[in-house]
Amino acid sequence: MGTARYSGEFKRDAVALVESSGRRIPSVARELGVHPESLRQWVAHSRAAAGSSGAGGEGPLSPAEREELRSAQAGPRAGTGEGDPAQGGRVFCQGDGSMTGRWRFVSEFRDLYGVQRLCRVLSVSASGFYRWIAAAAVRTVRREADEGLAARIEEIHEESNGAYGVPRITRELRDRHGVVNHKRVARLMRERGLAGRHLRRSVRTTVADRNVPPAPDLVGRVFAAPAPDVRWCGDITYLPVGGAWMYLATVIDMHSRRVVGWSLAEHMRADLVVEAVRAAVDARGGEVRGVVFHSDRGAQYTSAAFAKACRAHGIRRSMGQVGSSYDNALAESFFAALKRELLYGARWLTRTQARLAVFTWIAWYNRRRRHSALGYQSPVDYERQHASSITMLDLVA
Repeated sequence: MGTARYSGEFKRDAVALVESSGRRIPSVARELGVHPESLRQWVAHSRAAAGSSGAGGEGPLSPAEREELRSAQAGPRAGTGEGDPAQGGRVFCQGDGSMTGRWRFVSEFRDLYGVQRLCRVLSVSASGFYRWIAAAAVRTVRREADEGLAARIEEIHEESNGAYGVPRITRELRDRHGVVNHKRVARLMRERGLAGRHLRRSVRTTVADRNVPPAPDLVGRVFAAPAPDVRWCGDITYLPVGGAWMYLATVIDMHSRRVVGWSLAEHMRADLVVEAVRAAVDARGGEVRGVVFHSDRGAQYTSAAFAKACRAHGIRRSMGQVGSSYDNALAESFFAALKRELLYGARWLTRTQARLAVFTWIAWYNRRRRHSALGYQSPVDYERQHASSITMLDLVA
């Protein structure tokens, strides 16, 4: 892979993120994986262009637009909707049944009635009560530990915008704080009403052009690659914005599941997928000759414009069968995650809101989201590990 370059669309979205969030440039640059000085130059250029052309164009955002984008970035928060259960609303903790209630009753009234009498009336043993009293300190420590762990779980759950379930939260906790039992994580999440998201079925957008001969299938449902830039795949999905639609085209590296290129527009013309591929080529430093790009047989991917763009960069086209989601399962899986984790509860009223929300989520997906197929590493970390292993092999050789 060569040195990454960035498309105009990426630069505009990065500037919009700085302008709308009010965060410092180094913080945003770290989130996006770009050099802070590069981002600083993009922001300066955007502001200068806006100053020379008045308010408008592609420069900094107005206060009203900033407020719209802050609302889009905030997204839904668990436990704040109408009818959501209040935190700590349960009387007893999980596994804390009626026996504990009896011990507490005996402890509260033992000076008045005596332990033996209360135990006889409640049909419990006095020896059991004294064991319960002796273990009070241990229970206190365990309860405090659970509260601390629950706070960390809630923090991670919120960072993922409510998307992470037990497996990913457990892995995140282990990396941040050390060993933790997944059953304990599941119990604490269950007690607090926390869960990952599950996707509802959506509508397919592929419209095949049967007058154009398709490219051969060079993947054969094997959505893996031994190294970056060996096999890519892509697809198009739609996003509801106000009373209309926007369309997202992606390019995903099969080795790391990293989204190396994408484009978002109000149309589904061939330009949409061409721009996504150009962004991917730029992100990989401009030299991707020989990479296989796999897609469905939608009219955008069988178009002359897309074929020309692939030839220009030495990209080999590959296509699955018509009407079979399994023939492009990796791209379908990515869109399932996006709609489950980003669209859940979201209401975008403007294209500006939608664009920044998608841009921010993809940056998070690439750099931080843990992927089960990658041993719960993020796509960027997985590529770094691969590069490190290649370097070590070269040193040994």
